[in-house]
Amino acid sequence: MTDVVTGQPVRKRLRNKGRQSYPKLTVSGRVRLRRRWWHSPCSGSVAPADAVIDREQQTVSPGVREMGCRLNNDASSFGHAVDNLLRTAQIRLSGEQLRQLVLAEGQRVLAAQQAGAIKPEFQATDCRVCPHQPDSPTRIYSGVDGVMVPLVTETEKVQRRKKVLQKRRRRGKKCRPLPPRTRGADRSFKEFKTIVFYDEQGQHWHEMLSRSSRKNVGSVIRREAQRLNFAAAKERIANVDGASWIRERLTERPDQLPLDGLGLDFYHLSENVHRARRTVYGEESPDGQSWAAQLMHTFKHEGYQAAWQQLVTWRASLRGRRKREAADRLLHYVSKRWDMIDYPEFRKRGWQIGSGPTESRCKTSTFRLKGRGRRWNIKNAEAVAALTTLRDSHQWPQYWLTPKPTKT
Repeated sequence: MTDVVTGQPVRKRLRNKGRQSYPKLTVSGRVRLRRRWWHSPCSGSVAPADAVIDREQQTVSPGVREMGCRLNNDASSFGHAVDNLLRTAQIRLSGEQLRQLVLAEGQRVLAAQQAGAIKPEFQATDCRVCPHQPDSPTRIYSGVDGVMVPLVTETEKVQRRKKVLQKRRRRGKKCRPLPPRTRGADRSFKEFKTIVFYDEQGQHWHEMLSRSSRKNVGSVIRREAQRLNFAAAKERIANVDGASWIRERLTERPDQLPLDGLGLDFYHLSENVHRARRTVYGEESPDGQSWAAQLMHTFKHEGYQAAWQQLVTWRASLRGRRKREAADRLLHYVSKRWDMIDYPEFRKRGWQIGSGPTESRCKTSTFRLKGRGRRWNIKNAEAVAALTTLRDSHQWPQYWLTPKPTKT
């Protein structure tokens, strides 16, 4: 309230509205908090004690939320996570309550990750080749790959809504209106992008799972690289598979993501060589096995040019349309990636030539999302994965120990 003459606020005593209580679920069980409320016609009602005893003003304590999210990370369903929560901590929640709790927390984690509010567990300058030698050079690896996540389609959402309505009609009881239905996906699976940064020894990991498109994921990669001070490392390497979009995203802004080496994963190259071998020589032919082993040895120890000459000579010796087409596919695959095939130089400098660490993180980051009967809304899938990557990036304690802002 302000004075009509001076325009200054008029101090007015707040009215005591008595004590009010509300339930709160904690790791010690369900409790009821009683605090005194005060009221003013100008500022409304306020409970000053909330700023001390319950800053977030949620009916579920941070301890319960962390336990629920932690158990959900390794569960096969929300129902299993609820059972584990009850058995380990005697905390009783329904599957739907836990689902809402996990999704809400995942959205908060995702927002914090995107805003840079959660600091990385390490910096590129911490990634020494020999951790116990202070003068050892710093080296950091990066990897990107696509992984498919199962989604709920629009048709499935319509069918689910019909089943719920039919069940309500059979019960014959008046129920609250259903919330608006979110639109389902146009396809059963969508490609998410796993983005990984790691050191030589595998002691430092930083990962993200993004639903960004292939065209737009480059900004996410560069954002995470800047947070890790990627450019400050002495040696910066990326090992990826042969997908052209990955190479384009990693090289489109060299000023923000400088790379000393971009390598084609040795296993993916081997897969294409053996695909051609099976077509030309057959599945179990000793001659085919010997040819493939010799070619891969040339790639690894002599490099692209020597292997290319070996492939051209081999192609000229083939007879039959089917065999030549298989050879042409292999030649085309190799020629498009010639600048990524420099294994002798990588080995000389002690760099890895495989993208196995990135491939493994594709599995761990989507562990909770994949499995029998699991289907997700695209936003919910990204939120649940944010909790998994938070743990795998060793940022879990930092997030849960950081005070959250109060509600306004």
